[in-house]
Order: sequence, then C-alpha cells, then structure tokens
Amino acid sequence: MRFLGNIEAKTDAKGRAFLPAVFRKVLQASGEERLVMRKDVFQTCLVLYPESVWNVQMDELRNKLSRWNKREQQIFRMFVSDVEILSLDGNGRFLIPKRYMKMANIDQNIKFVGVDNTIEIWSNDRSEPFMEPEEFSSALEEIMNNDYQQAERD
Repeated sequence: MRFLGNIEAKTDAKGRAFLPAVFRKVLQASGEERLVMRKDVFQTCLVLYPESVWNVQMDELRNKLSRWNKREQQIFRMFVSDVEILSLDGNGRFLIPKRYMKMANIDQNIKFVGVDNTIEIWSNDRSEPFMEPEEFSSALEEIMNNDYQQAERD
C-alpha cells in the first residue's frame, strides 16, 4: 500500500475533511476501513495510518521496548495513547478533532501528503514538509552516491 502525492484541501466549520479520492482508492484496494490519527513525533503535522499499518508500527515498537523498563513503558504509552480511530463517512469525510487541529497548527486550509504507507496532514499555510529544491537535490545525490559507493565496496 503506497500513498503518493500532495493534495490541497479545506476543512469545513466542524473540522471535517474529504480524504482525497486517490488515497481512498488505495485504502479500498487494500481492504482498509479504519484509519488511526496521531500527531507526528517529529514535526507539526498529523499522520493517518491505515489500521493494519498502525498495528505493525505498534508491534515493532512494542518488540523494541521492555514492559519492565519504566522509561520504555512511558515511551510506548506516549506513542499509543494520544490517537484517534477514524472511519470515513459515506462521502469519504472524516473529522479532525479540534485538539488535533491545534497540535498541528491547522486552520481550514490543509495539505494531504502521501508518504509511503501513511498520509500526512499539514497546514497549507506552511512550507515545512518540503526542502528547498537545491537542498533536496544535494541531499538526494549524497544519499544515493553513498549507497552506490557502499554497494561497489561490497
């Protein structure tokens, strides 16, 4: 399951948004009915996980953390506690709760960004999700050259 693209949208006065049709088709093709929403760990955006992807993420994190380590238990608790389980209505809409809108500094204008097996929701008033083109090309060149050089050594 792969979500690709960058789609601008708006929420209504109640905080409802239409999940872009291209993303709904991916969900339907995968047999997914529910999404899990949480604030991103690193950035000021919301992340929508198809339920199966969320479950894999939770299992992966749980396997890395000990239930018998206080700090690790707190990390797990923080990751899984502040989530919303969402279902799309018949029109493909879902509600972004007000507290999540505040967490992500979202007003009405939003941007959906497909990022592999998740969908990010950003305030459309921010350019934060993207690098400057020159910075992007330089970073990509460096990463890809490092991988290529490593493969040649192996």
